[in-house]
Amino acid sequence: QVQLAESGGGLVQPGGSLSLSCAASGSIRRLYRMAWYRQVPGNSRERVAVITSANRTDYSDSVRGRFAISMDSAKNTVYLQMNSLRPEDTGVYYCYGLINGDDYWGQGSQVTVSS
Repeated sequence: QVQLAESGGGLVQPGGSLSLSCAASGSIRRLYRMAWYRQVPGNSRERVAVITSANRTDYSDSVRGRFAISMDSAKNTVYLQMNSLRPEDTGVYYCYGLINGDDYWGQGSQVTVSS
């Protein structure tokens, strides 16, 4: 079994920065890709950033140029650095991993951008 444990998030003023991390643990044979999704009440989860095992990255248009995803393969940990945060970035951020051919999700981290 595999578990994803998130940390980070919180409350920040517009224009500020926050970071999230997500550590995968358990019986990991192959980590294909990891990603961060965002969900606001009433909406489906939106993928904001993804990184593959080859370190290829992609971002949603709404965060490109402001967010940066990275991965420490030795630690099976993915990070999301969020800069120039806006009120519309508010939501619950979920870590996702395609590991051993199965989908895994973190517990979710609240990010609130408000003055």
